[in-house]
Amino acid sequence: MLKKYIIVFLISMVPIVELRGAIPIGVGAYNLPVLTTFVICIIGNMIPVPFIFLFARKVLEWGQDKPYIGPLFKWFIKKGHKGGQKLQSKAGRGLYYALFLFVGIPIPGTGAWTGTLAASILDLDFKKTVFSVLGGVLLAGIIMAVSSYGLFEIIF
Repeated sequence: MLKKYIIVFLISMVPIVELRGAIPIGVGAYNLPVLTTFVICIIGNMIPVPFIFLFARKVLEWGQDKPYIGPLFKWFIKKGHKGGQKLQSKAGRGLYYALFLFVGIPIPGTGAWTGTLAASILDLDFKKTVFSVLGGVLLAGIIMAVSSYGLFEIIF
């Protein structure tokens, strides 16, 4: 049983998959309790967030002048700044709410990893970013837990 919880925990830390994939695996494939799976996945999904925020931009800036990875890293930085400025101009003071909703929509590519990376590139406030991402992860977790539990109850 502990092995299943550890696997679900680790899956929730994986980029793109995150808790959007971990909760259905825990509830559906492993028959773990929904609430316990939810809590474990929230914790697992949030552990990388501070590291992404604090180090992703530094890694991109470090790599932008390297021969093989430089063009890709420069592209990420330019894309992040351009998208960030566009988002800031549209969202204005609601930027952190937009980040919350972006992370909270449970579709691939809109999770904690992507939201935190964008916030890091935009030089957003660390504390506000973490709370916005946490809120989004909680929202996505609730959506996934409810849909997973309901879906697997209907099927099985």
